[in-house]
Amino acid sequence: MSMLAGLNTALTALQAHRSGLDVAGQNIANANTEGYSRQRVDLRANGGPPVPGIFSTWQGAGAGVSVTDVVRLRDAFLEGRARAEHSQDAYLSTVNQAYTSIETVLAEPSDTAVAAQLSDFWAGWHDIANNPGDWAARVQVLQRGSLVADGLRTAHDAYSSVWNGTRASLDALVVEVNGAAAAVADLNETIRRAQGTGPPANELIDQRDVQVMRLAELVGATAIAREDGTVDVHVNGSTLVAGSSNRSLAVTGARGLVEQGTDPVTLRWSDNTSSVVPGGQVAGNLDIVTVILPGQVAALDQVASRLADTVNTAHRAGYGLDGATNRPFFTGMTAATISVAVSNPDQVAASGSAGGGLGGSNADALAGLADRSDGADTAYRDMTVGLGLAAQTAARRADIQSRVTTEVDSARDAGSGVNLDEEMTSMLAYQRAYEAAARLLTTIDGVLDVLINRTGLVGR
Repeated sequence: MSMLAGLNTALTALQAHRSGLDVAGQNIANANTEGYSRQRVDLRANGGPPVPGIFSTWQGAGAGVSVTDVVRLRDAFLEGRARAEHSQDAYLSTVNQAYTSIETVLAEPSDTAVAAQLSDFWAGWHDIANNPGDWAARVQVLQRGSLVADGLRTAHDAYSSVWNGTRASLDALVVEVNGAAAAVADLNETIRRAQGTGPPANELIDQRDVQVMRLAELVGATAIAREDGTVDVHVNGSTLVAGSSNRSLAVTGARGLVEQGTDPVTLRWSDNTSSVVPGGQVAGNLDIVTVILPGQVAALDQVASRLADTVNTAHRAGYGLDGATNRPFFTGMTAATISVAVSNPDQVAASGSAGGGLGGSNADALAGLADRSDGADTAYRDMTVGLGLAAQTAARRADIQSRVTTEVDSARDAGSGVNLDEEMTSMLAYQRAYEAAARLLTTIDGVLDVLINRTGLVGR
């Protein structure tokens, strides 16, 4: 190795290890940056020329070192699995929160909820049966009937409120999906240009992967990497982002719970109106507005229908104090419309004998409706038990999925996260190598100084 070649070797070593120090410093600076991937300098030894010049040979030990790349440390398999797990976690968390809200609406068990109101209602009929002429007992049964009807209407209104909030949230989520898709497309184009001109685009790729992960959480998106550094993003097999272009989604259908049966809420592509089967939070919200809440409202309507049907049938068969018969007690057959039709306590059909009077046999029959297997109490118990089981299942699945997602994230962080101890070790190694290269440069400079300034001075 010639002296000048030695200078080049020392120079390349200085440059390479300075790059190593820069990258280690970049890692430390971004230790708490969301989505940042640890980077590493790849070094390569520079050998001699493979084809020496004519009548010459290479007798040197090499030509130093060069930086071949600044590698972004990410595991593609773990990234793909993380997107899938985050999507499922977002879906189950959304559904679990919905069941929590629904259980809050019913507030069972409670001394003031519908089950207790029904119990008080039947007890009121027992009071009338025991004392048919008691005006207070008749007023009381009308008030308790109104409380039951109010409870059912209030529950229906609360379900409608939850539905409206979820529908608005669904619109907002789709807007966020479209914004994230546009951001991924823009970053794809920037990354493609950056990689085409040479400089690494690791930070841009990190930013893009954060957006892709957000799309996975929002709509269950998956990503496929291209050779030019861009990614294609798909939703259930359909393309959302392809290179620098992106499509958009839109929510169509009902704007209120009452319209859901005739104009169901649907997620569609904006460009061809075909439907989309999403994942993530959007799928959870869609299930809430199209399946979960309509199912709960249908069960609540069944309770109201059975209550109105059984009570009205029995009440029509009885006679009031005014001797009239064939009068319904409730009007309306759904949770949204049910109310007490009787306004005068004299019209409460407690007697089972024609002509009215102070008989209480029909009131006793009405009180017995509490034990009917096809009555309102049974329907309400079935509804609350079914809701409790569904909510418990949703909570258990959400908890298990949360743990799985946490484990996957831990595995990702172990491979791509910044470890400060490791980076400090790398900094020391690069620093020592840099100092050694500088010492080599100083040594060669000293040798050259002797050759140039002191050779031939002996004997003068």
